[in-house]
Amino acid sequence: MSNPNEGLKVAVIGGGSSYTPEIVEGFIQKYNEMPIRELWLVDIEEGKHKLEIVGELAKRMVKKAGIPTEVHLTLDRREAIKDADFVTTQIRVGLLEARKRDEHIPIKYGVIGQETTGPGGMMKALRTVPVILDICRDIEELAPNAWMLNFTNPAGIVTEAVAKYSKVKSIGLCNSPINFQKFLAKQYGVKQNETMPEFVGINHLHWVTAAYVNGEDKLDELIDGGKEYTASNVTAMDWDYDFLSSLRAIPTYYLRYFYMMNEMFADIKESLEKNGTRAEVVSRVEAELFELYKDENLQEKPKQLEQRGGAYYSEAAVNLMYSLHNNVQDIQTVNVQNGNIYDFLPADASIEVNCVITGHGPIPLPPQRVPNHIKGLLTAVKTYEELTIEAALTGDRGLALQALVHHPLVPSVSVAKDMLNEMLEANRKYLPNFFKEEAKA
Repeated sequence: MSNPNEGLKVAVIGGGSSYTPEIVEGFIQKYNEMPIRELWLVDIEEGKHKLEIVGELAKRMVKKAGIPTEVHLTLDRREAIKDADFVTTQIRVGLLEARKRDEHIPIKYGVIGQETTGPGGMMKALRTVPVILDICRDIEELAPNAWMLNFTNPAGIVTEAVAKYSKVKSIGLCNSPINFQKFLAKQYGVKQNETMPEFVGINHLHWVTAAYVNGEDKLDELIDGGKEYTASNVTAMDWDYDFLSSLRAIPTYYLRYFYMMNEMFADIKESLEKNGTRAEVVSRVEAELFELYKDENLQEKPKQLEQRGGAYYSEAAVNLMYSLHNNVQDIQTVNVQNGNIYDFLPADASIEVNCVITGHGPIPLPPQRVPNHIKGLLTAVKTYEELTIEAALTGDRGLALQALVHHPLVPSVSVAKDMLNEMLEANRKYLPNFFKEEAKA
């Protein structure tokens, strides 16, 4: 670890991401309270072109801000991680092409194709978990005291795998909670820090069970007022009022895939035929962003970045880093191990919950109430997640089949089996654990 007086070393794994200017902006804004001496942006050979474009923009941003942060661009992950204080992970194994397959193939089988939910999410996890654990081995060796902040999706599964199979101090992040907090602040015309939503659940499967604005719970008002909350990457559809009224909670937008399965499938299928799936839309948005980033006169994060589905991920990461570094003891919503927060989930399960962020890490806060009727869905999806982690590490097709069959979005064993075989084959390049025999030959 570096001397606090000398400033910090931060490594961003997946530094060629289109989100990187947002995290750099956050580092600049917080420089006086969290001085970053060295910022290392790391990527792989296939991402080198993007890394160079984003990296040069990062250097221009830092220069304009007049701060003494050194920005390093590298393909050498170990060099970047060595003696780092913080490592953030924002990787996409297989790039957007793999995401496209994750979204397209399930639709052929009448199943929702989505990046982090259902079969698509499972494939992303199978590709990602071994790579993240490989990164963790480097952190254990080269920066054993570093905090790893993961916002690689599926964030909950990745966080759980890291907690179970490495010694790295890690916390998972998602932009969904910070987006809801911003929505709440805007709805009531207050500052973000005057709001405190309470989240119950796991990553991409959580419910807001209280929505405090200056200490007053506005949940009933929000439900009864029929307020709509969604994100730019999920189609807005009205929730059924009778359903919400008896649920007494606001579901995250990812729950539309479970509660409105038929409508969402029809919507995704129609989008596929008109503009392609979300992967193709994101690909176009990214191409436009990188054209902007190339402009040598650009010295700040462009506004267009906020149109990207993951807007404010980086703000959440910077806030978390800042609170860990300064022992702020504020409340943020992050992915941590369950412990005894939910008695119906395993102790080592990853959950998404409000935590007090201290210099020694997050302290989870038990929610005031957990609606009884959401426990079954949470348990089913968590079982799928646990099986997916084991399958990712072992390459066991039987475990992968069990994970898929028991996912609530998959209708039958036969569909699961055929879909799994096609998706594994399509991902062969990124799943060496599942094709070990061929590797030996």
